[in-house]
Amino acid sequence: MIDPRGLSCPTPVIMVQKALREGAALPLEVLSDSRVSVENITRFAHSQGYQVAKEADGPDFKLTLTK
Repeated sequence: MIDPRGLSCPTPVIMVQKALREGAALPLEVLSDSRVSVENITRFAHSQGYQVAKEADGPDFKLTLTK
């Protein structure tokens, strides 16, 4: 699980990119407290061929990336 809450873009996207490049196990869960980060992570994941499921978790969001 990646938890970039409190960090502004592009840091959350870079964290996801690094995890995927290093072979993180799927499904990969990402927590976010920013709609902008959710949109940017989703856009990046789709560009790399991943599916993204979004789920509201209180004030935060949980993204699940799968192939």
